Amino acid sequence: MTAFAASLAQSLAGAGRAVVVAIAHGTGSVPREPGAWMIVTADAQAGTIGGGHLEHEATKLAREAIATSTPASAWIVRFPLAARLGQCCGGVATVAFAVVDTADGWLDIAQACERTSADFALVHRLGADRDPAQRLLVTADDSRGTLGDDALDSAAVVAARARLAPGGTTGLAEVVGASLFLHVVRADAFDVVLFGNGHVGRALAQVLAALPCRVRWIDERESDFPESVPPNVEVVASDAPADEVADAPRGAFVVVTTHNHALDFAIVEKALERDDFAYIGLIGSASKRAQFARRLAQRAVGRLDHDAALARITCPIGATAGLTSKEPGAIAVGTAAEILALREKRASVGASRGARHRG
Repeated sequence: MTAFAASLAQSLAGAGRAVVVAIAHGTGSVPREPGAWMIVTADAQAGTIGGGHLEHEATKLAREAIATSTPASAWIVRFPLAARLGQCCGGVATVAFAVVDTADGWLDIAQACERTSADFALVHRLGADRDPAQRLLVTADDSRGTLGDDALDSAAVVAARARLAPGGTTGLAEVVGASLFLHVVRADAFDVVLFGNGHVGRALAQVLAALPCRVRWIDERESDFPESVPPNVEVVASDAPADEVADAPRGAFVVVTTHNHALDFAIVEKALERDDFAYIGLIGSASKRAQFARRLAQRAVGRLDHDAALARITCPIGATAGLTSKEPGAIAVGTAAEILALREKRASVGASRGARHRG
């Protein structure tokens, strides 16, 4: 799934006007958590607040605002899911709507935050006039825009930074007599470095398009890349794919699916020389894993601990998801499931350590 700021920029470039729709608050059972978003234009949509009747009604209201040029730049609507929408979850979702006509520079900062994995908050003044729109973009050390009053701006920046602190969430607030919606956008995107543009590589690039990740897709066969790729995918045509390992981000999930076993080995060996990758996945079979194990053992003297290195390789990819199909799409789905499961496990361990530290 494309990141928030990138989606908004793309929507504004194509339609000139968009409505940001986000969950501001939820009580009881609701489809999505506060901060979940979608961006609606007159004829397109990106993101989701949970689907179903809630999303249908929110999209309808957003498009009515675009068509009628509603005077407010931002407002909220309370949806009792059972009573108003007939949804069985039965909770109450408070949804914020914000019309965006121009970015006025703040969107560039938001996109820069996403590229550098930095959190930011977009602060909307509810009920304010649409022209000019009154909103602030706030980061840990900067802010851009205005809510129409210097004292309010200062207080809103303080409130937004409190929400940006660990544990802070998206929500509503009353600040200096003004009603605000503070939309916290966390840098939860992760990095995938995908080698190989064959059938499995193509399928995996498409599956990863639905996830909050940044994908570097690398192959030496430039002509074999598809004409168009998902917005979160960067194509890298390289004469020396293995050399690209050195530039891979720390903590990345590395997936090796090239057409050449020798190239696969070179990439895996380079990846093992680093100790900061979250995952090293290799397409293949048990026999290919055994072959690579023998080669690693022969080359391990003075460079790699053979047993430790082998333990860091997931091969074949996708198998731990329980799928046995060798269809490219099934392998791609299984590999994405492995990555997500590992990512959630690492996040859970990190949260537990943080809780013990705070205690």
